[in-house]
Amino acid sequence: MISEAIRNEVLKCTDVLKSGGTVLYPTDTIWGIGCDATSRQAVDKIYRIKQRMGNKSLIVLIDNTDKLPFYVENPPEITWDLLKNVTTPLTIIYPMGKNLAENILGSDHSVAIRIVNNEFCSELIRVFGKPIVSTSANISGNANPCNFRDVNPDIVRQVDYSVQLYHDIMTSVRPSRIIKLYQSGEFNVIRP
Repeated sequence: MISEAIRNEVLKCTDVLKSGGTVLYPTDTIWGIGCDATSRQAVDKIYRIKQRMGNKSLIVLIDNTDKLPFYVENPPEITWDLLKNVTTPLTIIYPMGKNLAENILGSDHSVAIRIVNNEFCSELIRVFGKPIVSTSANISGNANPCNFRDVNPDIVRQVDYSVQLYHDIMTSVRPSRIIKLYQSGEFNVIRP
């Protein structure tokens, strides 16, 4: 059962996301900046806020494995074993993304997707009805924020909305593990 406070914040974020805006929100790893992962213009805003080169792809969050085939062309068979056995946040880079903003994909059309295990994020994605971007709430090259107070004030000013929950909760300053899958079923660990 989702609390009233979470429900209210999710609705505020959803309104912002639907209008092409950006949100500062707690994820299953660290505080992140997000937007509609299907909107090229919204994704461009994220790159500007982070002062990040557009050739570095971003992570996409979805709320369950059933949605994966809608955003990944022919997920390699090993995908399902990896997802079934994962115990910590895991981002998988798939060979071919689809139905997402073109500027969120790698130059080879790959896409990084994480299925969230977090009450707030799951509810936000479910209510919004689309995947959202997740990138660390920092200026590119700076340290990842482990709580809301560590987020650079310039980022707080530039996003369209900041979630008003979880400000005092410390996260593990550790981003998700990243594995890159190949259609052959082979994989590389990008970030342990």
